[in-house]
Amino acid sequence: MKLSLSRLFNALSFTALIFVPLVHSVAPKAEVSERGMVASRSAWASQVGAEILDQGGNAIDAAVAVGFALAVTYPSAGNLAGGGFMVIHLNDGTVITNDHREKAPGAATKDMFLDASGEVVKGLSTKSHLAVGVPGSVAGLLSVLERYGTMDRKQVIQPAIDLAANGILLDRDLAEAFARRQKDFAPYEASRAVFSKDGELYEIGDRWVQSDLAQTLIRIRDGGRDGFYKGRTADLLVAEMQSGNGLITHQDLEDYEPRWREAIRGTYKGYEIISMPPPSSGGILLVQMLNMLEDYDLGNMGFGSSEAIHLMIEAERRAYADRAQHLGDADFYSVPVTQLTSKAYAKKRFADFNPSKASLSENIESGKVPYESLETTHASIMDGMGNAVSYTTTLNLSYGTKIVARGTGMLLNNEMDDFSAKENAPNFYGLIGRRANSIEPGKRMLSSMTPTIVRKDGKPILVTGSPGGSTIITTTMQVILNVIEHKMSLSDAVSSPRFHHQWLPTRVMHERFAFSPDTRRSLQSRGHNELVPLPPRYALGDANSVMQGEKGIEGMADPRNAGAAVGAALVAPLVESQAATK
Repeated sequence: MKLSLSRLFNALSFTALIFVPLVHSVAPKAEVSERGMVASRSAWASQVGAEILDQGGNAIDAAVAVGFALAVTYPSAGNLAGGGFMVIHLNDGTVITNDHREKAPGAATKDMFLDASGEVVKGLSTKSHLAVGVPGSVAGLLSVLERYGTMDRKQVIQPAIDLAANGILLDRDLAEAFARRQKDFAPYEASRAVFSKDGELYEIGDRWVQSDLAQTLIRIRDGGRDGFYKGRTADLLVAEMQSGNGLITHQDLEDYEPRWREAIRGTYKGYEIISMPPPSSGGILLVQMLNMLEDYDLGNMGFGSSEAIHLMIEAERRAYADRAQHLGDADFYSVPVTQLTSKAYAKKRFADFNPSKASLSENIESGKVPYESLETTHASIMDGMGNAVSYTTTLNLSYGTKIVARGTGMLLNNEMDDFSAKENAPNFYGLIGRRANSIEPGKRMLSSMTPTIVRKDGKPILVTGSPGGSTIITTTMQVILNVIEHKMSLSDAVSSPRFHHQWLPTRVMHERFAFSPDTRRSLQSRGHNELVPLPPRYALGDANSVMQGEKGIEGMADPRNAGAAVGAALVAPLVESQAATK
């Protein structure tokens, strides 16, 4: 098994950007296995998932094991006290999604992040105990395992316990990330205890043991849901909330339930697109944008051509405008799903498209539709039996609030920032929200997470998704278009340079080498004047993906980061040397 070199992670400006040491001129090769494949941001977690497949588990078992392992090995986004979405395809053709997004506490109020004058209080929704939504990850993972898994809790959770209790050898990625975050961790004793050695920085090759987290995982292993949402773990979480004037209570924890939801479905040139419904905005926007593009021959235009890029920017502009107006938690707000994802609506929405001229975002409002009576990580899993899982999980910003709940070893999320704290006020990612995504007790906040499965003739052929805040949806779309329109290999589809537009602000962010000089000039001649290259060593997304190929199931960890794709029957026993990357 070949593991990618470590990459450094960070965030920049309003969008979640990925810090990378280099741009690959030649895409690395994908891993191939006939028995199954796991691709994730963490080599340790991917290996755990592959070992589950080797032991006879299915893709669902592997996905749950990966989820718990990520909480140990990728703390900036993997989590127990966060939330996520999972899209599941079973080998009998059944498709279902699991929504374990965080919820607003019962005491949450619409104006809780505003001052007396009605203005947003900077940092209150990201760096305080008030920022924490009721965690959903544990309930979600356990519900998925119970319904569709073949293994018991001990089998899928024990690898994460072992990694936490025995420790892992820190690679450059984690050691340098901990160092960069020391000021953020400094105000919190429990955070300092986890991410430093008695006040000293961890170094590459140090053993990182998480004893409190191991005990939390043991309580989940032994007690299931009650081992997290009741008992000692719940007591510790509530005590942490009370210490910082947070809102989460024992009742909030006991009342939390994941939701099983029907997937968003669309079609694109003979392929079926299966993705996440609200409170994710990702599935609707993905299908909506693909619907707008379907009548055009992007493949003939050529990858990276100004003609194709102009088309995609204009589709993105209109879809993100609709996001602001129409999308929120469907349990609280009537989201016009059928209308937004219809091809007729897309045709109407794109009727004013001008192939020679960019639209002005200030002139693009949300479409008028009749209503029916947003630091993250992604893993893709496919087994050799026809099951597939697309799984995205998050704490929101990198390391969430930076607050570790004392005695638990768990970082707390800051997902409350994904609500609209004030109508038309941008969140951390620059996304505009309105009434549909306002704060209400028990409501799930809108998300950009877009775990997606693409099928052909009823069979899963591509599993993909990404972190990246508002850039998640456009990253996922570009990977899909690279495969379908440009006939790229999985390696090239994931590695190719990307760009992003989201209606407001009007700029088009792009990676190095995404636009040639001629393409750049052509786009500017059409009116795309704010073409903003990412700073050196930054990138968009982290699209760890798997695909059914001619020789087996291919796995590709995005070379922008330190993940790994590991195939079943390719994995050796878990050894420390594989985590201690030089």
